[in-house]
Amino acid sequence: MQRLALFDLDNTLIDRDLAFRAWAEEFAGTRGLGADGVEVLVGLDRESRPRRDVFFGLVRDRFGLAEPVETLWTGYRRRMPYLVTCRPEVLNGLAALRESGWKLGIVTNGMADNQFGKIRRTGLADAVDGYAVSGAENIRKPDRRLFEIAADRCGASPADGGWMVGDNLVADIEGGRGAGLRTIWVDHGNRPDAGHGADHVVGDVTDAFRILSLA
Repeated sequence: MQRLALFDLDNTLIDRDLAFRAWAEEFAGTRGLGADGVEVLVGLDRESRPRRDVFFGLVRDRFGLAEPVETLWTGYRRRMPYLVTCRPEVLNGLAALRESGWKLGIVTNGMADNQFGKIRRTGLADAVDGYAVSGAENIRKPDRRLFEIAADRCGASPADGGWMVGDNLVADIEGGRGAGLRTIWVDHGNRPDAGHGADHVVGDVTDAFRILSLA
């Protein structure tokens, strides 16, 4: 099997939920929504994923905001890349894999401006060999074609084997398997009894690095 590993972005390589809470605190603070408003925003985020248009429609209605949904959504996409970070141990783990001969890529759903901004500002653009963003390709995971695009940009093909690492059982695990890849599910410690379908289950992406280093 070739040394190819593709990774999801949000809540796999970066802590998207932590960055979202930081955004929610800023958003609530500038509009006087208070601490309760932050928790409402976090709850609405969980209810409406991954539809950001739906989320901002709910936000606008819940708080009686005058701004159009698109204005709120655009402001969010501009701000989020400045709030996300990639832990040093993640960047170091990716570097170690590349040094040992692995080709690394990112496969992520989301709007192009938001996701590209996150990848570039966190240093991940220089830490991997290629990436594919659904908003730029008009293809979403679990469609195998998005995995194929990312692999091709790494100079590889899923047909020759490899790995997909991510936190979403449908988009990442089912999608990766459908593309012919072995899979590692990052479950963040919330592991079900059975039926996940992944080859390995880990609590954090750094645990996946250790599995790959032995593959």
